[in-house]
Amino acid sequence: MQLKAVDTVDSISPEDFKKNYYNTMKPLVIKNLSKEWPAYKKWTWDYFIDIVGDKEVGVYNNIKSDAYTPINTADAYMKFGDYLKKVKEGPLDLRIFLFNIFQHAPQVVKDFTWPENLMKGFVKKYPMLFVGGQGSVTHIHFDIDMSHILHTQFIGRKKVLLFPFEEQYKLYRKPWEVLSLANFANYSQDFDYENFPAVRLAKGYEVILEHGDTLFMPAGYWHHMEYLDGGFAMSLRALQNSVGGKLTGLWKLFGMRNIDTLMKKTAPKWWYNRKRRKLYQLAEQELKVAEKI
Repeated sequence: MQLKAVDTVDSISPEDFKKNYYNTMKPLVIKNLSKEWPAYKKWTWDYFIDIVGDKEVGVYNNIKSDAYTPINTADAYMKFGDYLKKVKEGPLDLRIFLFNIFQHAPQVVKDFTWPENLMKGFVKKYPMLFVGGQGSVTHIHFDIDMSHILHTQFIGRKKVLLFPFEEQYKLYRKPWEVLSLANFANYSQDFDYENFPAVRLAKGYEVILEHGDTLFMPAGYWHHMEYLDGGFAMSLRALQNSVGGKLTGLWKLFGMRNIDTLMKKTAPKWWYNRKRRKLYQLAEQELKVAEKI
């Protein structure tokens, strides 16, 4: 992997943001964007335990999905408050994602401001909370709806690995899916380059998010996250401006995913092997191109 640091600023004007990051599809960390929000100090473990601790949530372990594992199917269920108490206690390889806490406690929407000076098209029905215990992993993927993301970290630190969408074949993307066949867990110490050599060619970014940091992830960016501490984050999603971008997101969300789900149910082994052959063919082409340069 050829990684560089994500640009980081304390603040940025809308003009600079759009010119240098939004329009160029380049990630950015804005350190002070959330510090004016009540949420910056108000959102704590105990606060969420008090207001939504009785809600049942699905939790997910660190095991990567395979040909037989349904996508986005929880590994267990528990009360949100019980889960947060476990996170507070120490290492826990369980995480929660796509939890719309705002449906259960709509008053917390007043704790932050939609940064519409930076971009338009926010999907305001779906601000999402992501929670993970120390040591939990969000395996590398890109978001299926192809939205731009503003991902703000609250409590704890999280290491994030990012790649532009175009690096998909070097990352061994499984056709018809948003996932990679390769396992990037603990990638900085032990990555399987023997079986996934094209990953050496992938050009991306690496950053550690701390409390209050807001990461701009352009549409389609691959991201892998490792919770260095127990923590939680909120993602605000914004649709792409272009009609083509919106249509691409709709196709992936309702066309690609449904076809893949159907094939996994009807012929999982054949479908998996077919996709595996194709992704290795595409990765081999990337390797051959690199050899000619």
